[in-house]
Amino acid sequence: MTTIFALSSGAPPAGIAVIRVTGPEAGRAIQSIAGQIPPPRLARRRMFRTPSGEPLDDGLVLWFPGPNSVTGEDVAEFHVHGGRAVIAALEAALQVLPGLRRAEAGEFTRRAFTNGRIDLAEAEGLADLLTAETELQRRSALATAGGHLSRKLEGWRVDLLALSAQVEAALDFDDEDDVPGLPRRFSSELRNLRDGICATLSLPAAETLREGFRVALAGPPNAGKSTLFNALTESEAAIATPIAGTTRDVLVRSIALSGIPFSFVDMAGLHEEAHDPIERIGIERAKVEIDRADLVLWLGDQGQGPTGCWEIEPKCDVPDHPRKAGPLFRVSAATGEGMTPLTAALIARAQRAMPAPGDAAISRRQRERLEQSKTALEAATGEANLLIVAEHLRSCRHAFDAILGRTATEDVLDTLFGRFCIGK
Repeated sequence: MTTIFALSSGAPPAGIAVIRVTGPEAGRAIQSIAGQIPPPRLARRRMFRTPSGEPLDDGLVLWFPGPNSVTGEDVAEFHVHGGRAVIAALEAALQVLPGLRRAEAGEFTRRAFTNGRIDLAEAEGLADLLTAETELQRRSALATAGGHLSRKLEGWRVDLLALSAQVEAALDFDDEDDVPGLPRRFSSELRNLRDGICATLSLPAAETLREGFRVALAGPPNAGKSTLFNALTESEAAIATPIAGTTRDVLVRSIALSGIPFSFVDMAGLHEEAHDPIERIGIERAKVEIDRADLVLWLGDQGQGPTGCWEIEPKCDVPDHPRKAGPLFRVSAATGEGMTPLTAALIARAQRAMPAPGDAAISRRQRERLEQSKTALEAATGEANLLIVAEHLRSCRHAFDAILGRTATEDVLDTLFGRFCIGK
């Protein structure tokens, strides 16, 4: 195993920079750069020097011997002044030491996973925590990174192993007349386990929390989509003119409303008589966005929008604007009329799709595995053949292990840890 290093604090310049080293040569790196290795987990002030003895900086050094470290390996930290030149000089000094190289994106966290310091579900939570921009995202990611889902899965796994043991015992003694079969409570315990999985499947999607509740503004050309988009996002991101067909492409703006992350989407106007090839491409992209959206605000003729859309009557300040018989909201993005109740309703709708503060959300990968485990338990509940029951329970256990990373493939790991920055 090679020893890696990277800047683990924010981009320079900064008041303090932290350069982290992990691997078997971490102790030797301290000796080469800072002299004597300090006591574990105690900061010591040192003059840092290059291997040739040239002074680098006056800073702090910390030593975390494995396996009780963040990566499970020996870890060293150099705390230096956060100027670009200081950081570059220290990294250059580390680069020339035998057995050291620069870390790749996510490599520190991947080593923590490989060495059993965290499981895959916790790593996914940590990745979301690093990109959290709202308080709700932070709390949910912290719950996942802290093992909220992992502890639940471990408990289920213990219960599942006990159920599997009952099946194996019944199979071992199925020829003995005086040995009973499965206990009467076996089926109810299977159902209890399935109900727990179903409750977890009802949790909001991590993707919705990460990317924001996606609201698409749709309707024909010149319906007022771009003006409403600018009003909702409090920006001038979209070009709004009386000329039909101004918007040709998809425009996405991410904002937070009352701490809830949103992604608002402006798009080309929908109509059947587009002759311009660029406009036709824009309309096709708009249709894709409508299918992808969590909610569509429909600004066109009443009843012509997609299923589940909110009927919006725009331009209500214009005397001759097209009226709707029963829109959910009448708004004027130009004057602000009706915008407050619309925004409040959007926040309330998005809150129902988000986890409660401090609760975890589940990713698409986790949801797929939980669905597999639920299906396996349902199949086992109604099965009389004990060999088939045992196989269903094994499939369920395999799904749990996949969520925790015990059976993860390299492509899954590469995709996840590729989301991390270098130094984490």
